[in-house]
Amino acid sequence: MDKQGQEKFLSFILQRVQEGKEEEAREILLENFKKQDEGTFSQEDIQTFIPKMISLIKPEKLAEIQAVVKNFSGDFSNN
Repeated sequence: MDKQGQEKFLSFILQRVQEGKEEEAREILLENFKKQDEGTFSQEDIQTFIPKMISLIKPEKLAEIQAVVKNFSGDFSNN
């Protein structure tokens, strides 16, 4: 994912996290983007990322987020 894609993904997710959890979500996402940029982002990172993010997402937005994350992780596995 390029920088522009990362920024869009970050914005999309942050608009859907629980109130007060935005900074925690931002830190998780930025760390994963850093690993992706360095080429060290792994399937294990994805498996850690998903449960952490699920705990921060507004319950009513969870299905929407899961669809996007599935696409994101699918894109990762194709690289």
